[in-house]
Amino acid sequence: MEHYYNDFGSWIRRMFPYRVQKISIDAGFSCPNRDGRIGRGGCTYCNNRSFNPVYCDRKKSVTAQLIEGKQFFSHKYPDMKYLAYFQAFTNTYKPIDELKALYEEALEVEDVVGIVIGTRPDCVNEEILDYLEGLSHRTFVMVEYGIESANDETLRRINRGHNFACSRKAVEATHRRGIITGGHIILGLPGEDAEESLRQAPIISSLPLDVLKIHQMQIIRGTELAREYALHPFHVYSVDEYIDLIIKYIHLLRKDLVLERFVSQSPAEMLIAPKWGLKNYEFTHLLLKKMREEP
Repeated sequence: MEHYYNDFGSWIRRMFPYRVQKISIDAGFSCPNRDGRIGRGGCTYCNNRSFNPVYCDRKKSVTAQLIEGKQFFSHKYPDMKYLAYFQAFTNTYKPIDELKALYEEALEVEDVVGIVIGTRPDCVNEEILDYLEGLSHRTFVMVEYGIESANDETLRRINRGHNFACSRKAVEATHRRGIITGGHIILGLPGEDAEESLRQAPIISSLPLDVLKIHQMQIIRGTELAREYALHPFHVYSVDEYIDLIIKYIHLLRKDLVLERFVSQSPAEMLIAPKWGLKNYEFTHLLLKKMREEP
């Protein structure tokens, strides 16, 4: 990988003496803006089925999902190790004893060498972070927060259920404990143009994040955003527009921030727009080609 940015693949290879692969898990969590604690319906853009792999099934145990995931990836490298990726919904949204049981079950599976926990910034507390700090002293732990936007008006519009100050507080509290801290943002959310995204880039960069995921806004069937888009269509980026935006965005981020990905791939039958027809690696190839051509 050319060093146009601090890429995740190079970073994770420095963290381990062997290849590692994430295996996604659906451990039966919900979200507070789905179950009525703070709201109903979830985020307007969210349909978890759009990013869960085929082996990810909440009706199966964590162990069973990890074993199937290992079989799915086993052809790639015989010496592969794995990170259990608690991905679906909000993976700290249970009592602490239940969380410990799920995480420890994952870590007992052969060749699982760490965990990655996807969650919301309003669903961690001192007790959970204290436990994860202790866990991080004996295995790889990364907590990945859905930040999505630094604009509070946007967060209200997409029914996120928390503000940006909440994201900052959670990221800072996690970082203070020495836990590897990741964040996730979406570019092209309704009401946010390229100028607004670039305004937010230094704000996101100011957070003590280790890893950042960036995704394009996607309109997914069965979501509130899909209904909004049908009634009042708004602009979604073409691939060329998005590449131009990503390049400008990268230039506004601190150089040590690890960038894990720039696009999300949803199943074609679920995706309304934008339909680029590109896999992640194909997008990255186009991005690097454009960056090489820069003066």
